[in-house]
Amino acid sequence: MKTVAKKKLYEGMFLVDSALAGADWDGVIAAIRTMLGRAEAEIVSMRKWDDRRLAYGINGKTRGTYILCYFRADGEKIGDIEKAVQLSEQIMRVLILSTERQGAEDIEKDTPATKMGKEKQKANKEATQKAVAEQVGTGEEVEKAKEAEQVEETEDAGEKEVEDSQESELSVVVDDSIDKQPEQDEIEDSESRNAGNGQGR
Repeated sequence: MKTVAKKKLYEGMFLVDSALAGADWDGVIAAIRTMLGRAEAEIVSMRKWDDRRLAYGINGKTRGTYILCYFRADGEKIGDIEKAVQLSEQIMRVLILSTERQGAEDIEKDTPATKMGKEKQKANKEATQKAVAEQVGTGEEVEKAKEAEQVEETEDAGEKEVEDSQESELSVVVDDSIDKQPEQDEIEDSESRNAGNGQGR
């Protein structure tokens, strides 16, 4: 009777050339999945860990992208995965450790790459909010300027009305004095006539 070995949880850190990872990320991930699939491994989690300068050059490469993968596999198959990495043109190195004590929280905890991604998102969000606030501020300034223009126009209109009313009052006074002048002349004429008639009597 054949016994089925229980699959253990492993942590694999795969190293690939940063230029290749940037140019063909999906291809790199597919290559890792294929290697693990051939070893009948069940992938639990796989994501970018970080992009770093290498301590020493590997095949003329100076920067590497690390991909962190948690998977369940038969312990006897780990050697097959490591051998597949040595023959691969896409994967430069791999380090596989048994990690049975890792919990789900440990597996899902942030990597340097995800932390940086969250910080970038936060910075972008803050920058967007600042830009919107500045635009709103500019809008308020424009509204204030428009209100100031309207107040100025209203004041100008009020001053013009006052000037117009003063001019009309002045013209009425002038008109009145012109209208009253003949009446005054008539009164003076009649007084002088009356005076003359009285002297004749």
